[in-house]
Amino acid sequence: MVQEISVAEAMQRVAAGSRLIDVREQDEWVAGHAPEASFLPMSSLQDRWTEVDADDADPAIIVCHSGRRSAQVADALERSGVPAVSLAGGMVAWHGAGGAVVVVDGAMPDADGEPDSDR
Repeated sequence: MVQEISVAEAMQRVAAGSRLIDVREQDEWVAGHAPEASFLPMSSLQDRWTEVDADDADPAIIVCHSGRRSAQVADALERSGVPAVSLAGGMVAWHGAGGAVVVVDGAMPDADGEPDSDR
């Protein structure tokens, strides 16, 4: 089973230089992402997984909306020999804990860090 880490731990690791990888899709990324995150959509993972540079001492931190996809991706990476952990609660938890969120193209995230329903 893949390791999940809390938002507090993820923020500490990212501040210390760990890689944060957002595996949501383009519309989710544009609506709001952590400024330190790299964008690697889950739909592209099969072709791009070698772009994840991590080691046992500093596994990649995988984030999605709520933690389900990031757990799947972290598990797949681990099975491929790439150390990875999943951010428990995803961007919902990140945003809820006061984590910085970058919005692209004037999209406005709602309270859970996702695009407003009228978008």
